[in-house]
Amino acid sequence: MKVVFYGSLIHHLPPTLLAKVKTPWTTERFLEKDARGGLARALADADVLISLVWNSSFPAAPKLKLIQSPGTGVDLIDFVAVPPGVRVCNCYGHAEGTAEYVMLALLLWCQTSFVPSDASFRNERGWRYSGRVNGPIMGELYGRTVGIVGLGAIGRAVAERLRGFGVRVLGCNRTLREVPHVDAQYPLGRIDEFLAQCDYVVIAAALAPETERLLDAKRFAAMKPSAVLVNVSRGQIADEDALWAALKEKRIRGATLDVWYAYPRHDDLNVAPSKHPFHELDNVWMTPHIAAWTTGMVERRWSEIARNLDSLARGEPLLHQLR
Repeated sequence: MKVVFYGSLIHHLPPTLLAKVKTPWTTERFLEKDARGGLARALADADVLISLVWNSSFPAAPKLKLIQSPGTGVDLIDFVAVPPGVRVCNCYGHAEGTAEYVMLALLLWCQTSFVPSDASFRNERGWRYSGRVNGPIMGELYGRTVGIVGLGAIGRAVAERLRGFGVRVLGCNRTLREVPHVDAQYPLGRIDEFLAQCDYVVIAAALAPETERLLDAKRFAAMKPSAVLVNVSRGQIADEDALWAALKEKRIRGATLDVWYAYPRHDDLNVAPSKHPFHELDNVWMTPHIAAWTTGMVERRWSEIARNLDSLARGEPLLHQLR
């Protein structure tokens, strides 16, 4: 059987992945910039495409049985354009690393002297941040309220880790169901009530029609002026203009942003992440979509994909099949 790898994210993957596969496969791989001619030839007899993307511009793939996303989000896969009978699967393994990123973000907003005191003490032997000289007092997570929008794998992992910090955990979700370590839940229709209670708001929801621009100007106005936003899901869940205004005008305390509104292309790595200069703001931590990019996540995801290749070859059920 034949598998085609498409895209820069997985171009390096075949040797690592195939070491885990027990059934025989042949492979071809393509970067976006040089794919189109060769991709048409490769897809003509491919059984599997591993790609974050599928749309109507892709060449015909008459033998294709599976589109396997190497990530969890499938917002770049046009399901209407997927050929009939072709299955689509995603993979997980990202919640552990992302939850740890969220914990780091929350703690840095509490331990506000941690980074500047290191620089001061290292470079100047400065003691001005010390409690011994009545330096700035830092905050604590203990006793605070953290709200999690989206109680999927990431949201549940964040809630589990927060429990040991003595935090009140609220959840806001499209569907209400029992979730461990969450003190109270709210449907999306009551999100304003949810936001008004939160000292920290963590966006962990999937991007969907009902979550796109979920946090707009009205929702930022519902938040405490002292609240902090942490977004590790998709940039588009927070309205770009409303988020910029809320941060620039200090309507909320700040934000840690790991997901964005524009991403680099294969031929241009110098893409601004937003039309607004978030990098100029002193109340924003910003990272280039790194929260889940950990050794553990890579190992777990590649193992899941290898299992699906073996299962497809053997005619067995697939993991995380979406259609």
